[in-house]
Amino acid sequence: MTTREKPWHGVMVATALPLREDLSVDEDRYAEHCRHLVEQGCDGVVPNGSLGEYQTLTPGERARVVETAVAAIGGDRVMPGVAAYGAAEARRWAEQAAEAGCQAVMLLPPNAYRADERAVLGHYREVAKAGLPIVAYNNPYDTRVDLVPSLLAELHAEGLIAGVKEFTGDVRRPYEIAELAPGLDVLIGSDDVVLELALSGAVGWVAGFPNALPASCVALYRAATEGDVATALPLYRALHPLLRWDAKVEFVQAIKLSMDVAGRYGGPCRPPRVPLTPEHEAAVRVATEKALAGGLR
Repeated sequence: MTTREKPWHGVMVATALPLREDLSVDEDRYAEHCRHLVEQGCDGVVPNGSLGEYQTLTPGERARVVETAVAAIGGDRVMPGVAAYGAAEARRWAEQAAEAGCQAVMLLPPNAYRADERAVLGHYREVAKAGLPIVAYNNPYDTRVDLVPSLLAELHAEGLIAGVKEFTGDVRRPYEIAELAPGLDVLIGSDDVVLELALSGAVGWVAGFPNALPASCVALYRAATEGDVATALPLYRALHPLLRWDAKVEFVQAIKLSMDVAGRYGGPCRPPRVPLTPEHEAAVRVATEKALAGGLR
């Protein structure tokens, strides 16, 4: 385990949420999963992200997920997603995170419509009133709002964000962000560009596949951020058939299936997500079994 300068640094796992067969939340199993990830070298967890199916949770379930993670591994290791349709609701989730003991939150831009820059600024200003450092989450594919480097620079200059989870997959972005917003922490947001963004200077990884193969993903991240390409590249090649699922529509189902194959409980998803097609299920199984046979864990 490395010493982190800030609570959003390092490998922060966007946790899959274990659901029972009746689709109720298994809080005990979730607590065990959070502890397992830290024991395997991960630095913390990000509950209530898309991988955690937050959109399908009741308010009570969503709050308990955060509280469960904090009780399991400590608030300094928990950075909840606080996305919501309105800024007022997102602020309330940030306040709930603070009350639970968290030290940072992750926030999408407005995601109910294609917001312009004024709306984005207003959204982050409102949530910043909760008093916790905010890591912006740039996912223009799902939100239709692109937090381009110039807009990130404006948000950072106003003191509204401390970092950004960069999910575009554009490996050129970190360099422009560093030029326009010196001091803004870049976190890797898409698993299948972890090597490229780590080498560009990223200080964290909001990661999906450590849910299934935490030790190997941590080893990849540590080697990449240390510039040890000789160690990182073989791991990256071996993991990439799985890592690329993080950017696919079926990423939640794929990661949960990979967890099941690896001996960790993934379990079902809530609607509207549907099971993988037989072809996709076979591809994930084969890739996971190959990784395990190669000694990845």
